[in-house]
Amino acid sequence: MSGRPYAEVIGDPIAHSKSPLIHNFWLAKLGIDAEYRSCHVQADELEDYCAKRREDVAWRGCNVTMPHKQAVMPLLYSVDELAASVGAVNTIRPAFDLLQVGTNTDVAGFLEPLRDDLGQTHYFRMARILGTGGAARAIVHALAKEHFVIILAGRDPAKAGALLAELDPGGEHHTVDLAHFAVPNDFAFDDREGCCDLIVNASPLGMRGQPPLGFDWSHAPPGAIAYDIVTDPVETSFLTAAREHGHRTIDGLAMLTGQAAAAFELFFGQPAPREHDAELRALLTA
Repeated sequence: MSGRPYAEVIGDPIAHSKSPLIHNFWLAKLGIDAEYRSCHVQADELEDYCAKRREDVAWRGCNVTMPHKQAVMPLLYSVDELAASVGAVNTIRPAFDLLQVGTNTDVAGFLEPLRDDLGQTHYFRMARILGTGGAARAIVHALAKEHFVIILAGRDPAKAGALLAELDPGGEHHTVDLAHFAVPNDFAFDDREGCCDLIVNASPLGMRGQPPLGFDWSHAPPGAIAYDIVTDPVETSFLTAAREHGHRTIDGLAMLTGQAAAAFELFFGQPAPREHDAELRALLTA
């Protein structure tokens, strides 16, 4: 195959993805003659997808979303050190002879809106992370490297424990059943001055078409930052409730745009024009 250069996002489902809007917006701003698409790929089609793209010289790579971030790894020629340590690939690009190389830009994308906070000195850092899927792996990896104590909540605490043991075996982390956070808590938090607390929804709960996320805000320390990686809708009930309880919030577009920018440069060889972020966010939330 040949033709106009393109990259794409693959997943199942995929119709909700905002990645084509983001990448095509940047391509237009830079005047690059290429396009970015979405491609619905089911689990039993993943191997065939990779084989076909290896033969397509117009293909510049793809982003990988649910549920393929781990399943795609053995289908690739190589996986870089970061993706291997996370145990999940969210970006694939062609290398020499169109061999496919996997990496992970979710780590950089997740941390981007927290950089000012992480640049400060804290007495203690703790993150309550809700979810144990592919995105959660990147978030656990990122926050462990930033010296957070992690409480990882999942429907299966044993799975959460195995994930923590794999990603940060020396860390003093904890696991809990996800249902624990859905009921009120009477714990009296100590003084949080000089601390950094995060509450992260790293699950699809609260996404359009998914069940709601049950979280009682009595579990959030004063001053905690609420971060929801869900992008459809952008304004989730989790974020609305967080603000009602006085917490600063970060929505899923922040991570999505940050990880997309890292992938864009890999696909198209130029940095994303981030000076247009305000205009882009207006389009994404219209």
